[in-house]
Amino acid sequence: QVQLVESGGGLVQAGGSLRLSCAASGVTFSTYATGWYRQAPGKEREFVAAISTGGRTTYYADSVKGRFTISRDNSKNTVYLQMNSLKPEETAVYSCAIGSTSSGLRAGTQPNYWGQGTQVTVSS
Repeated sequence: QVQLVESGGGLVQAGGSLRLSCAASGVTFSTYATGWYRQAPGKEREFVAAISTGGRTTYYADSVKGRFTISRDNSKNTVYLQMNSLKPEETAVYSCAIGSTSSGLRAGTQPNYWGQGTQVTVSS
């Protein structure tokens, strides 16, 4: 059974930082690209970042470039999202997902598996 479990969400003031983690089990994690997505209340889910299987290639939404960093540790079956300079409008449920390619995740290809998500709330 494939499981993706996110952690690290919480309440942070505007301008603050959070580091999200997503631990995978039941799957050969190193063979999947991984992505982070977010969904704010009343809005559609949007792509945030993606990383290739080996971690060499990354993609970011324009809105987070320079502030967010995606990384992975295949020895721990875990992907991370370091978020700096957070803004109130980035309040959302953040979810990780795995798929075939990082470029595909960026382009909107449906991931193979999703996590349940973790709430990030940025106060003004």
